[in-house]
Amino acid sequence: MNSDRSIEIRELEPGDLKTFEALMSMFGAAFGESEIYTESRPNPGYVQRLLRNESFIALVASDGDDVVGGLAAYELPKFEQARSEIYIYDLAVAESHRRQGIATALIRRIKAVGADRGAWVVFVQADRGDTPAIELYSKLGVREDVLHFDIAIDE
Repeated sequence: MNSDRSIEIRELEPGDLKTFEALMSMFGAAFGESEIYTESRPNPGYVQRLLRNESFIALVASDGDDVVGGLAAYELPKFEQARSEIYIYDLAVAESHRRQGIATALIRRIKAVGADRGAWVVFVQADRGDTPAIELYSKLGVREDVLHFDIAIDE
């Protein structure tokens, strides 16, 4: 990360409602999907339950009072062995703070969280054409080409 900035990375706790709101806004802006992240936000009780849930992990990167990056992940306990995997569901950095090592720092932190929890791997998916994400993940891990299917619940 740039040495002229003091970026703090930390895990959100159940009382971090305002920071969670800022994280949601940052995700919406970074992904160009503000309506998805802002129009039907969960109520504070839901957010507190989510942040208390040990399988959900939310990390924020802050520059002073501003949330400039974040990561949402899930710990998935495995059934075939006594271990778990960490799935990065969302990872974004505000446009104003990109290419400063924040995404890499967030991944380093989720790896540390995973190690503390006894996980054996962190995995993430990237969309075809998302060159910055693919380049980042290629530097940090081994690429697997897989197919992803969404199966609707209400078929």
